Amino acid sequence: MYPNDVKYTKDHEWAKKSGNTIAIGVTHHAQEALGDVVYVELPKIGAEVKAGERFGTIESTKAVSDLFSPVTGKVVKVNDDLSGNPQKVNSEPYAGGWIIEVEVGSTAEFDALMDSGTYQKLLSTSK
Repeated sequence: MYPNDVKYTKDHEWAKKSGNTIAIGVTHHAQEALGDVVYVELPKIGAEVKAGERFGTIESTKAVSDLFSPVTGKVVKVNDDLSGNPQKVNSEPYAGGWIIEVEVGSTAEFDALMDSGTYQKLLSTSK
């Protein structure tokens, strides 16, 4: 449910590193809390994002929530599949439901994110 090959934020985003590119999505916990996702607002390729700042929104049958970037960098890829198939966020939060990829100059912010065990402890203490 919470893969060990990704890092996590307190805002329930995940980040997966591949070289100097970080893929970003929402965690299983986030998609479960949101319910059925019906729309994901994607930034434009080339947009600059900053760690801890909003880069888009995700809309479900229950609510509209902001998406926060776990790292600072430039958006190099967006998951266009979500435009016609936003429910991939629910069915495949760590695979087909990724949201954006960001190119970073440094991986220090990524390295500072929570590992799976720490994130699961956060979830168990926030219930």
